[in-house]
Amino acid sequence: MWTHKAWQGRVVGPGQDNLEAYAGWCNAVEGNTTFYATPSRDTVAGWARQTPEDFRFILKLPRVVTHDRRLRGGEAELRAFLDTIQPLGPRVHTLWIQLPPSFGPPDLPALGDFLRHRPAGHRYAVEVRHPAFGEDPRELDRLLTSAGAELVPFDTSVMFASPPTSDAERDAWTRKPRLPVRPQALTDHPIIRYLGRDDPARTVEGWQRWLPVVAGWLGEGRSPTVFIHTPDNTDAPALARRFHAEVAALVPGLPALPEPEPVGPLTLF
Repeated sequence: MWTHKAWQGRVVGPGQDNLEAYAGWCNAVEGNTTFYATPSRDTVAGWARQTPEDFRFILKLPRVVTHDRRLRGGEAELRAFLDTIQPLGPRVHTLWIQLPPSFGPPDLPALGDFLRHRPAGHRYAVEVRHPAFGEDPRELDRLLTSAGAELVPFDTSVMFASPPTSDAERDAWTRKPRLPVRPQALTDHPIIRYLGRDDPARTVEGWQRWLPVVAGWLGEGRSPTVFIHTPDNTDAPALARRFHAEVAALVPGLPALPEPEPVGPLTLF
């Protein structure tokens, strides 16, 4: 996401486009909007104009492909989507296959067929939400490894460590998945999704487990992407920058994030 009402005057300055402003804070974004509807090619060209060439879009495949068709029979919609995102060029870092909670181990043949026949030229990463994959992930891991695709862990452990204390946390409590998190990388481009709490201190405390993991991946020559969320996401850009700074303390020479234009008091340092 790059549009959030609470970021006006904090991340987004007067006259700035939301995405352009966001790209001054972070160098990657989750493209959730493409899940709900494939945008126009002109809209996507605008995204390209607002971001540098090394900016990373992790774009979610349309829901008609992943949820409605459950990876079978959505070839025309997938081709239309891939044609639409061409203006982004190298900014399309990974195509994100987020599967519905009902997509379980019996559905793995559909995922395997999809990955075997996927259009070339893109990286693919898969997020599963069925609880059975948390109990025994071995078949899923084998399938993804053989296809050269990544598994996207969604770490919600801090969210569910204690009862919610705000409306945003209560909403997350009812909607977010509860799966064991395995800090592993199947490819050279691992992706982490992390959900903290509205309290920044609890969010920072919860991500400590990931710091040596991400530092280790970087030391191995991998190129990880980490997304930091909170239930209300108000402080998410500043928290993402803080996570990067804590990793940089472990990895000398890690390239810096862009330096945003000062527009408000959003800081967690």
